[in-house]
Amino acid sequence: MTTVELIETSEPGSGVRLIRLNRPSRLNALSGDLLVELATELHACSASDEIRAVVLTGDERAFSAGADVHEMAAAGIDAIYGPRRLNAWKAIDAFDKPLIAAVEGIAFGGGHELVMLCDIVVAGAKARFAQPEIDLGSLPGDGGTQRLPRSLSKAQAMRLVLTGEAIDAATAERWGLVSDLVPAGEAVQCAVEIAARIAAKAPVAARLAKQAVRTAYETALSAGLDAERQQVRLSFQTKDHDEGVEAFMTKRKPIFQGR
Repeated sequence: MTTVELIETSEPGSGVRLIRLNRPSRLNALSGDLLVELATELHACSASDEIRAVVLTGDERAFSAGADVHEMAAAGIDAIYGPRRLNAWKAIDAFDKPLIAAVEGIAFGGGHELVMLCDIVVAGAKARFAQPEIDLGSLPGDGGTQRLPRSLSKAQAMRLVLTGEAIDAATAERWGLVSDLVPAGEAVQCAVEIAARIAAKAPVAARLAKQAVRTAYETALSAGLDAERQQVRLSFQTKDHDEGVEAFMTKRKPIFQGR
């Protein structure tokens, strides 16, 4: 059985790809095979002119329970930092189009770290988030100790990492880990709707905007501002920018072609 499932959205031609993690017997634990399949599918989405935004989800019980502890028991540190898994994780992190997480159930450990790789996070009311690696005598190893302090206060990040305790969706929204909180069972629908709105925008500009915002997490302010200006210059060179300006001036809806 494939560990990554492609789901047709309710609006064919919307430019949205819905990807579902598909290891229900292990609560969508992030095995090496699953991460490689996910990286492969995202690479195909990146290369497709038809796909402009991606929604990533699990099922009603779990977005993902985290790293596969069975693999860790068998292979030790290589289960986490072996080149095959590590390269897949880096490829997912490098995905250049808008990526939206739709979270129902638990997003623990590596599952929560995968959520943090997404650009927008929609959570059902019963979702829960945690970094429980300390209960295994370790610490977050897929970016949690670095990405959490960039989204939360130091105290909030320390609480998650040092206690291993879960927070509910309402707390995650209040702390800034979640952008949209919806009734349980409605996360995918909301995420697809957001993705469709993004997909209707100029796709080159969307990719450049994503890169510019992410730069803020990785550089000093002055370097980030320089990067932002460069992305704006690139956007001005696209036909979509010309189309957007012309459409605004003539009071019509723009038709973006990704050029």
